[in-house]
Amino acid sequence: MSGDTVLHLRGITKRFGSLVANDAISLELGRGEVLALLGENGAGKSTLVSILFGHYVADEGSIEVFGQPLPPGQPKAALAAGIGMVHQHFTLADNLSVLDNVMLGTEPLWWPVSRRAAARDKLMDTGQRFGLGVDPDARIADLSVGERQRVEILKALVRGARILILDEPTAVLTPTEVESLFGTLRQLIEQGLSVIFISHKLDEVLRVSQRIAILRAGKLIAVLPAQGADKALLAETMVGRQVQMPTRRPREPGATVCSLQDATLQSADGRKLLDGVNLELRAGEIVAIAGVAGNGQQALAELLFGLQALSSGRLELQGRAMPARAADWVRAGVARIPEDRHAVGMVGDLPVWENAVLERVSSPAFARSGIVKRAAAQAHARQLIERFDVRGTDSMGLETPTRALSGGNMQKMILGRALMGAPRPRRTAADPRGGSGPAWGGPAHGPGSDPCADKPPTLIVADQPTWGLDIGAVAYVHQQLLDAVARGSAMLLISEDLDEIFALADRVTVLHHGRLSAARPAGDWTLAAIGLAMAGSEPEHAH
Repeated sequence: MSGDTVLHLRGITKRFGSLVANDAISLELGRGEVLALLGENGAGKSTLVSILFGHYVADEGSIEVFGQPLPPGQPKAALAAGIGMVHQHFTLADNLSVLDNVMLGTEPLWWPVSRRAAARDKLMDTGQRFGLGVDPDARIADLSVGERQRVEILKALVRGARILILDEPTAVLTPTEVESLFGTLRQLIEQGLSVIFISHKLDEVLRVSQRIAILRAGKLIAVLPAQGADKALLAETMVGRQVQMPTRRPREPGATVCSLQDATLQSADGRKLLDGVNLELRAGEIVAIAGVAGNGQQALAELLFGLQALSSGRLELQGRAMPARAADWVRAGVARIPEDRHAVGMVGDLPVWENAVLERVSSPAFARSGIVKRAAAQAHARQLIERFDVRGTDSMGLETPTRALSGGNMQKMILGRALMGAPRPRRTAADPRGGSGPAWGGPAHGPGSDPCADKPPTLIVADQPTWGLDIGAVAYVHQQLLDAVARGSAMLLISEDLDEIFALADRVTVLHHGRLSAARPAGDWTLAAIGLAMAGSEPEHAH
């Protein structure tokens, strides 16, 4: 370690029923050290950090911060002890200024006068000390993603953080902003701060950390020095096996499946979310949309999910103008992988079998006269769970609440639901409508069983399909998507992960302030060029 011990976790154990989320974990963090925390989705990282922050109380074990015991289950005590956290999803009020966000929660309501002048001075001094300059009066909504992250870090430092937890800090940053963040980290470490760095990007982990702690199934498997380690070693230690990332093979695209011509979409207040977008998606091809969050990606995804209607322009699917009705898009064979798996992708309180058929519950395979065919739906859910290796249902089976799944397994559920679709009912002489016998025209179980193998999705809209997933889950999701495209699906990939874009895409285009750049072969782009385009410096736009 780089210096004296500032944080000591001893024998931390946390159980949720029969699940042991953390199993006797002991860790130390040194002064001026970056300790990376790695693990598969569901390995116990979030639980461990939540215990450290006082959101959970450990069943066993203790925590010391700067030599003093940390009272369990008290977030205020963690903050007072000097622990700060920057979450992957920022917790800033967009309508308030930088100064207002930093001051939120720092003054009692009964104080007669707000001490804004003193708070402003402290904010400016802290920003200057750590190289985190930002305008105190700027409105959060007007800041770039990188600037917002700076505010989150400043907020923690102004409140006295000496241990900083960074959760997926580069997930939404451009390459330039990543370099700026790493420069900030160097300054923090030089001034004695300690950092716990949580990330699934192994290149970055090796670059910024001194030591790497790896969790697997709730246990601390290894603590390795970053020097001398490599990505293959980290991946294998994380998942317990060698991880082979899939390879995209060049192929000739087929006919146009979906097209947008001069597509414009306005918000309720008149802002242009999409501005004259032209795009063609062809069978057997992956087109990737790169861009910083908030530049129109969600508007484009909702358009192709049938949730939004164009303000002007034309949108066609297989040569037919499509209405803004999600059910019509699902029936037309559009597979939906939404960005937010918790809020949009799944209904967390429903059991896994209901979520497995949720988008196609009115299909004849799963319902008759408005009544769900429970046996057919559950049989389909079992096959989805088996085929897509969804874990976490051992104790309650198909009745497991979906919110109990880890992020990676929830994403596998969404992927399976999208790619398997609704099985086709078997038509028999006894019931030509397919109402009797097996729920689908094929074997219910067995290797390679796939009721929709002859009909892949017409179009796959994959919006941040691997956001927050570990390397093993990423490899699995990528392989499933590549296999579907090889079978003839067209695919639109919306991603803020440039490694993912270069790994999967045949053509790449950049969305900035609702305007789409010309789609070019992935090989024509460099990392620098795509970073500039994401920042708005691309010279030409197709509009």
